[in-house]
Amino acid sequence: MRLGWAAGKVLAKSPLPGVRPSVLIGKDTRISGYMLEAALEAGFAAAGVDVLLAGPVPTPAVAYLTRALRLSAGVVISASHNPFEDNGIKFFSAHGNKLPDAVEAEIEAALELPMDCVASVKLGKAKRLDDAAGRYIEFCKSTFPNALDLHGMTIVVDCAHGAAYHIAPHVFHELGAEVIAIGNQPDGLNINKGFGATAPDALVAAVRAHKADVGIALDGDADRLVMVDAAGRIYNGDELLYVMVKDRLALAPVPGVVGTLMTNMALEVAFKKMGVAFIRARVGDRYILEQLQQHNWLLGGESSGHLLCLDRHTTGDGIISALQILCSLKRSGQSLAQYTADIRMYPQVLINVKIPLGFDWQNDPAIQAEKVSVEQLLGDRGRVLIRPSGTEPLLRVMVEASDGKDAQNMAQRIADKVLAA
Repeated sequence: MRLGWAAGKVLAKSPLPGVRPSVLIGKDTRISGYMLEAALEAGFAAAGVDVLLAGPVPTPAVAYLTRALRLSAGVVISASHNPFEDNGIKFFSAHGNKLPDAVEAEIEAALELPMDCVASVKLGKAKRLDDAAGRYIEFCKSTFPNALDLHGMTIVVDCAHGAAYHIAPHVFHELGAEVIAIGNQPDGLNINKGFGATAPDALVAAVRAHKADVGIALDGDADRLVMVDAAGRIYNGDELLYVMVKDRLALAPVPGVVGTLMTNMALEVAFKKMGVAFIRARVGDRYILEQLQQHNWLLGGESSGHLLCLDRHTTGDGIISALQILCSLKRSGQSLAQYTADIRMYPQVLINVKIPLGFDWQNDPAIQAEKVSVEQLLGDRGRVLIRPSGTEPLLRVMVEASDGKDAQNMAQRIADKVLAA
């Protein structure tokens, strides 16, 4: 409630006199969403902010609806790909972008202020946005070329028992595909459990069982995408980003692409051959977006399946990203396997090493010497990335190499030095 009040004070200042500030609240299917939604609504009302309740909708739907309805801000109650016990709250600006760090800091500062309440006559009101899902379905379909459709395709859509359960199947069906929906029976407790982008085995089995052309897996808030081809092979965000760039390049020049520190080196090599600039941002789609905006580029993404097409949407969107991939396949007449046959991902080995809190690994001479030694051995055939987890006392050691055995051996060498430190 205090967060709703603080955000209302900071975000929803109307630039026009006499116009009441208003925000949209959307959520995924977690049982705790009811509780948090009610509390946020009360906080916003106390700050004099009107609230529109969208119910369960994907995170990118909130970004779109906030912008389309000319609202002051959008709020998403979701813990994305996490299990149902977790939850979180994220904000979108009036333009449908994630908030800059400075604005988040301002909200945090407002949380420390004593909470008050506007006069009764100025209290915020709340109402339900009954057509939120329908509006977003039409928006998603509008990003697919009018000259193409999905007739003749059988698609399995895995909604992770999450926010897109009543949206994603309709999008692909209304564009002409035969849709088999799985992970579309949320009960508040089963979000991401055995289904979705973080558990693609269910999708692989369904694609094979139904002899489908392709499978699409979203995560709990539907901003992440993993796909499966007819043979059951899984394609992660790096491979899907490659498909999008290759397709766009066949139509017009692509000046540059943004990946992350975790993006497979094979993409960097491939884009260089294609004459496309490539830079790495910090892990997280918000940092990809910052780099895209800074360079005035359109395409970016990360291995986990967050993909951005800024000429289609202001934020990462699993459904819209899937439509871009399907557009590439329709336009080329090829399968996913055929379309990606000219690129081979470098083997990546990731070892998580437990470390004590506050461990200064960056200034440990043994770890740094081993890192330099491995990098010299790899040369231009691979790379090393060491980074701390943002949520656990772990140091993530990643080595990528053209040879899988090299990657395994060298990652273990560095991990052993961390353990010995």
